[in-house]
Order: sequence, then structure tokens, then C-alpha cells
Amino acid sequence: MTVDTSSTDDSTVGAELAHIEAAVEAGESVLARRFGSAIKLVDPEELPGSGPATVVRARVASSPFSLPRTLVIKHYPAPPPAGEVDPFAQEAVSYQLFTSLAPEDRMCPELHAHDHRLRVLVIDDLGDAPTLHDRLKSRDARGAERALLSWARSLGKLHASTANREADFDALLRRLGVRFQGEDATPVVACAQLPAILERKLNVVTPDSVRQRAERSAEHARSASYRAFSPVDLTPDNNLVTSSGVRFLDFERGRVRNAMVDAAYLRLPFAACPDALALPAGMSEAMVAAWRAEVVVAWPGLADDVALAAYLMDSLLLLVWHVTWEILPTLGCVRGAGPLSRQAALVSWWRDLAQQAGRAGLTDVKEHATEVATMLDIHFGPGLELALYPAFR
Repeated sequence: MTVDTSSTDDSTVGAELAHIEAAVEAGESVLARRFGSAIKLVDPEELPGSGPATVVRARVASSPFSLPRTLVIKHYPAPPPAGEVDPFAQEAVSYQLFTSLAPEDRMCPELHAHDHRLRVLVIDDLGDAPTLHDRLKSRDARGAERALLSWARSLGKLHASTANREADFDALLRRLGVRFQGEDATPVVACAQLPAILERKLNVVTPDSVRQRAERSAEHARSASYRAFSPVDLTPDNNLVTSSGVRFLDFERGRVRNAMVDAAYLRLPFAACPDALALPAGMSEAMVAAWRAEVVVAWPGLADDVALAAYLMDSLLLLVWHVTWEILPTLGCVRGAGPLSRQAALVSWWRDLAQQAGRAGLTDVKEHATEVATMLDIHFGPGLELALYPAFR
């Protein structure tokens, strides 16, 4: 393996090599235990990632078993601080859940081996396929459109194949000695606190009817309905565009939750990402249709247009409130923000919420969302509108 040392000192290079060597050693150990024979991994290459794991691709030099030519090792060398969710446990259990499914139902790489003591996973290598992020940043509108529809279909297949599997997921967590963390209370907190933030930052008063609807949406998101596995981190760079369709990576926050929380990202794609941009008119509705075509097998009630629209309206309202609660307090009072900014994103998302609320006949939500969008534009604009992803410009 060749390491570029031109801009790093010897200690940094040594630390990087030590992490890679530790990952490969852990990978060889868990494979030997899994298959009962030594398996040599060579030519390690560290792969980029933003999480706590060291991610390494390595070639299988020798093995008496039928293994792929290359494998990916994810090594979590340090346990999390006490009281925090363990990303290794979440990812290991997520991959175990999917590996128990039929191959055509797996929307992720196959898990070959794992060990909770060594904190290591060995999974299929999907190669150097482009990510959804790559497609959106390209100049190929057709390719980006196909990738987005494939992503929506894969998300639907992921939900349909894991519907009613929450007990299995929890049982796998218990086998690793992990206690179930309970429902995420963040949306409830966001809905309780956002009205005060809007009044303080924008001088916008939230009507009681709108606040109550947002709070109900937060409670619905914690309900027992439409529960399925979610990667949670629905970001474009966590999805590979392969010849078999989009495949999901990185389940460090993976859990079972109400699938409508994920479905909101079909209407407001990748809103949690710091560089989220806009999609062309009609793209979101096409993605919803692609997702629904997969999930109606598990949830026939979603074939009803009125029912689906109501669920999506609630989930969109909750997502807009949640991201605004996260983003708005961090923004300074600087005017003249550009079309790639978070300020522009908030303006566009509140306008989208107003438009969808108008279609649903929710006059109070529409008027409030319109006022918020207007005041955001006055404070940070004027004339803000979120730019399209490069593929659609």
C-alpha cells in the first residue's frame, strides 16, 4: 500500500497505518473464526468515511472458501462513551437483519462475519460504483433522475422487506448485550421549542392550531404504525448506484421507526444534509410514486391516495419544523445569503410546506408557512431560492 506523506508527518502516517493494520488483523481474525480456517487479506486501502469506524478494502489473497475477491472491513476500535448509542452495535444488528433476508430483498452489502469483542464487521465490497451524491453533482440530468427513482424504489423495498421485523431487530440487539434505546424524542422537543424560536428570531407567532398539528405529527412519528427499518442517515453519499439499483451503506444509526419519517425525504430530499439543494418540479412526486409501488405490498392501505397524502403531509410538516429547529438558531443576522445557503434552503422548504398545505386544504398551516418563508427571506435575502443540484441546472 502506498501512502502520500507529502503533507503529513511521520507520526500521522504511522497512526494511519496502525489503524489500517488493526482493521485488517481484526478482519482476518473474525473470518478465521467464522470459517474455521486462516484467510489472508492483502493490499489494504483505506476508504473515506465520516464516522468513527476505520473502513478498509482488502483483497482476499488465499482462502479455501468461496469468498469475493475483495472485502470491506469496518473496525470500531473504541467503544462509545457511557450512555451513548453504540454505532458498532447498531450497524452489526442492521446488517444481520438484512443478511437474514433473501438476496433480492437486501438493499445493502452482505455481511460475511462480525465480532462484538473485536468490534469489527466484514461485508461485501460493492466496488467503485458512484454514489447518489456523485450523480446529483454530475452534468447528467437523465442519469441523476434514474438514480433518484432507484433510490426511492430501494427505500421502498427496504421498508417493505423489514415491515413487522421490529421484534427481530430488538432480539439481535439483546444478543449483543445492548439495551433498546427507546423512541427518539427529538421531534417532540423540536415541535415544543420551535414556536418560541420563530417568534424570537423572525417575529412570527405560531397559531395554536398549527402548533397542535405539529405536535400531533411528532406523536404520530412515534406510533406503532408503518414501522420498518431505517438507515436514519439518508444522505446521498451513503448510497451507491449499482447495476442492481441503489444500495444503502452506513447503518451506524440504523433502527426501526415509523417509515413515514423517511418518506418525508421524498418530498424534501436530503434536508438533513448541510449541502442539500433542490430538485426540479415533478421529481419529488415521481419519487413518492416509486416508493409507494414497493411499500403497498406490505401496507395496502397506502394505495389510498387520500390516506397517503395525509401521512405525507404530517411527515413533511414535522421534517420542516425539525430542520428549522436545528438550523435557524445557528444562523447569524447576515443579509444577502446565496442560493446555495442554508438560509435559501429554509425559505424554499417553508414555501414547499405552504404549497403542500394549500393542496391539502390546511389553510392555517399554509398561511403560517407562507409568513415564515416571507420573514426568512426578509431577514436573510431578499429573493432567496434554493439552487437546483448541478445535474438539473
